[in-house]
Amino acid sequence: MEFSIEVNNRKIQARKGDTILETLTQNGIKIPRLCSVKSLSPTGACRICVVEVEGMKNLVASCSYPVSEGMVIHTHSPRVLKARKVLVELLLSNHPDDCLYCERNGNCELQDLSYELNVRERRITGVKSKLKLDLSSPCLVRDSSKCILCGRCVRVCDEIQSVSTFEFINRGSKTRIGTSMNRDLNFSNCIGCGQCILTCPTKALHEQSSLDRLQTELYNDKQQKVIQLDPAIMASIGEEFGVKPGKEIEGKLVASLRKIGFNYVFSTSFAADMVLMECAAELKQRMETKENLPLISSFCPAWVKYAEQFYPELLPHLSKVKSPALMLGAITKSYFANTIGVKQADILSVVATPCLARKFESQRIELTRNGISDVDIVLTTRELAHLIRIYGIDLQNIEPLLPDLPFRTSSSSGKLYANAGGFTEGVLRTLYFQTTGKEIPTTKISELRSISGIKEYEQKIGKEQVKVVVSNGLTNINSLVKAIREGKLDAHFVEIVACQGGCVNGGGQPIGLSVKDKKMHAKSIYDIDDTEIMKAAHKNALLKDVYDKFPEVVGKKNVDILLYTRYTKRDVLR
Repeated sequence: MEFSIEVNNRKIQARKGDTILETLTQNGIKIPRLCSVKSLSPTGACRICVVEVEGMKNLVASCSYPVSEGMVIHTHSPRVLKARKVLVELLLSNHPDDCLYCERNGNCELQDLSYELNVRERRITGVKSKLKLDLSSPCLVRDSSKCILCGRCVRVCDEIQSVSTFEFINRGSKTRIGTSMNRDLNFSNCIGCGQCILTCPTKALHEQSSLDRLQTELYNDKQQKVIQLDPAIMASIGEEFGVKPGKEIEGKLVASLRKIGFNYVFSTSFAADMVLMECAAELKQRMETKENLPLISSFCPAWVKYAEQFYPELLPHLSKVKSPALMLGAITKSYFANTIGVKQADILSVVATPCLARKFESQRIELTRNGISDVDIVLTTRELAHLIRIYGIDLQNIEPLLPDLPFRTSSSSGKLYANAGGFTEGVLRTLYFQTTGKEIPTTKISELRSISGIKEYEQKIGKEQVKVVVSNGLTNINSLVKAIREGKLDAHFVEIVACQGGCVNGGGQPIGLSVKDKKMHAKSIYDIDDTEIMKAAHKNALLKDVYDKFPEVVGKKNVDILLYTRYTKRDVLR
C-alpha cells in the first residue's frame, strides 16, 4: 500500500511497513547514520539519523520509526542539525585523539560524520576510555577504547553469521561490547571470519597485522621467500590502486612482489585444482561405500572452526582434504623445497588472501610438521595493498610477470572457488570425468550462481543422480545442519562458506565496498570461467606433472600427511 507524505516541503511516495529512513533513502534523501546497516535489524542506538516530525514532541530515530500516512518530516531543520552535531561531539568527547596514527584515518565513518556536520572544535570534554587492548586472537584485534557502541558487530555476528560472539555487557555509562563473561577473544566462540571488521565504523575491530614481521623476514638472506596469491585477491585489490574492476591484475601483482623481495610467487589456484581432484576422489569413494554422506566441504577455515565448536558430531562428514592455501604451503615446504635443494625450515611461506580466518588456520597444530607450519604468514587484501604502498611501487605502470613454476597455472575451476558454489561446480566437473571418463556436458551451473542462502542442484553422473547443496554464508546454517544430523538431507555433497558470496567477500577485503562492488568482484571470477579454455582441474597439465613426481620426491608415506588433515572438537565459552 502506497501513500504520500511531506518531506522538506515536497510530497514523496511511501510504502506501508517501511521505516522513515528506508522511505527517505528510496527517494534519494541522504540521512547520516552510524548504527544502521541495510541488512541488519534497526536499533536506533546512535540517534544520528534523527528527524523532526510535525506534531511529535521529540525527534525520532528514522531507522526504527515506521512511516505513516500524512507525516510531515524535516530532515535538516536547525533543531535536527544541532542534535546530530551534539551527538557526534559526545561520541568524540571520550574517543582517542590518534587519527593521524589510526589505520582507519581517511576511511572512518565517525571521522566522515564529524566533517559532514562541521564539528571543528572540542566543546565537550569527557574522560578518555582506558580499556585493555585485546590481542589474544590470531585473526583480529579488539580496541574497545574506539568503540562507539553502535552494536553493528553484535548484530552482524548474530543475525548474519549465526555465531553471537559479541554482546552488550554492563549498564548505563559502563556499557561495553564484549564476549561471554567478558573474556578475551581467544576464549570466545569467534570463528575469525572478520565480517565484524567490515561493518565496524571505526577501528574498534581490525585484523591482527603481520606486516612488521614480514618486513623483518624479507631481509633474511638465508630464507627463500615464497608468496601465493588467492584468486579472490585479484578481484578487488586493483581498485585500491585505481585499476578498474575485472582488469587483469595478476601479472602486475607478481612483478610488484618480486620487486619487494619475494623469490617466488605462486598461484593458490594451482593448489585449488589439487584440492578439487582429491575432494572429487573422496566423494566418489564415499558414494561407493555409502559412509559419512553427505561429504561436507572444508576449504573454509571459519566454517571448520564453527563446526568444531557447535557441531562436532558433523566432523566425520567434513572432507579431510586441506584447504588450497595450506595444501600449497605444505607442498611448497616439501615437494618444492626438495626440487630446489633447500631445507623446509629455510622457506618463508606467505599467503595473500581475503580470508581473515586463514590467520587462525595457519597456526593449527594439525597443520604443523616437526614444529614447522605449512604457512608462516597470512596477509589480507588490505595488508597486501599496504605492503605495496610501503615499498612505493606503481602498480599501474609496472611490467607484468608470470607466476613461477611449477605452481603457475590452473583451470578456471581453481579460481571459481572464490565464489560461493564455485567449489561445487569444480568438484562436479572432475567427479563426472573420474566416473565416466568423459567431460561434463554443461560446465556452467546457473542454479549455483544465485545469491540465495541455500541452493540445490542435481547432476546425473553415470548411474547416480548426484545431489549437491550450497550454503551461501551461515545465516541459515542451523536448519541445514539439523537436517544433516537427523539424516533428512538427501544430498551427496554440501558446500558451506562462512562469508556471504564466498571468499571474494571475505573479512580481509577492502573496507567500505558497496553491494555493486561485491557483485562486480563475483562477476569478474565468473568471467574468467566463461573465457577460459581449461575449465576442469583434471585438465591441468602442470598438476599432472606434479602428481606423477610427488610420491617419489616427498616419499610415499608422506603423501597423506601433506594433503590431508584432521579436525577436533573445541570447547569454548558461548
